[in-house]
Amino acid sequence: MWSEYQVVVATHFNTGTYHNHFVVNSVNMFTGKKFNCNKGAYYHFRELSDELCKEYGLTVIEKPTGKTPRSIYFAEKRGEPTKYNVIRQAIDETMEMCINYGQFKKIMIKKGYIINDDYNRKYPTIRSINDKKAVRMYNLGEQYLPKNIANKVEHNPYYYQNRYMEFIHPKKKKQKYKVYKYKGKFKDISKISGIDVLFLLLFHLLGLLPKRENYQPLSPEMKQEVRKIERYSNEIRLIVSKKLKTTEDVKDYISQTEEDIANVANLRQKYRNKLRNCTDDKLIKEYKEKRDECTTILNKYRKNLKTADYILEDTPKVKEVIKIERKMKRLEKLDITKVKQKNKNLIR
Repeated sequence: MWSEYQVVVATHFNTGTYHNHFVVNSVNMFTGKKFNCNKGAYYHFRELSDELCKEYGLTVIEKPTGKTPRSIYFAEKRGEPTKYNVIRQAIDETMEMCINYGQFKKIMIKKGYIINDDYNRKYPTIRSINDKKAVRMYNLGEQYLPKNIANKVEHNPYYYQNRYMEFIHPKKKKQKYKVYKYKGKFKDISKISGIDVLFLLLFHLLGLLPKRENYQPLSPEMKQEVRKIERYSNEIRLIVSKKLKTTEDVKDYISQTEEDIANVANLRQKYRNKLRNCTDDKLIKEYKEKRDECTTILNKYRKNLKTADYILEDTPKVKEVIKIERKMKRLEKLDITKVKQKNKNLIR
């Protein structure tokens, strides 16, 4: 790309998305001429980058329109799907459930997405019901533009109509509930402020307490929380076992655990120091056992400390997704009530 110009390449691994920075000395090291960094150089650089990506099987943006968002290049960041990928997944699922664009939009609304494709708008957009900022649909890829979605769903087999009806008007099945013991009344569970009850309510809205077959959360935000179920399970176990009721209790527990970690680490170091000059085989065995015992305790403390930190981090998010899911449930009940009323009017 730069031929006789000096370049330093700095690769970043610490941001969750690997990327390079190119620092270029714009003066030619032999002729002294300055590098002409114009639009032609930019497009040439992009071509070289795409060639390398194709060679190594990496992502290449086909027919880029305008500035390509960074999030398109990365399928995952810190183990969590990007906003764009969640939207793409919702659109892909919906396109397999309808036979015209009107049905597509109705399903997307029920899934918690609003599409604004008014003919007066320059760019069609899509956003989650909870997001204030919308995403331009061309950023998702050419196949996710409204005209291409409409073209695809109109060629779907006719029996996809059944999937649409089942999703819009699901038949309620009698559920066989497992019995769970909880000290207190579930009637007023939403009014209790304890974080233990907050996480139990999250598990209920996720369809896990009690376990419900074929249950799917309504909002896209709650669907994303399903992926964190193991993390939430560890959190609720710690909350219940340590009787943590408020965030202040969690902070106190973190302080106490950090103190315990320091004490056990000091004790382990003492056994390590004793091992250095010890020649008695019996004592060596004893010191090693005690050192290993300290290591086991430290691992447990550190794991609990990490979980406690996650509790403080997740509590505001849990409150928010519960609020969104309840909003979606109210909207669903309202839709069902309207359908029933409409049917009654038709009978009359």
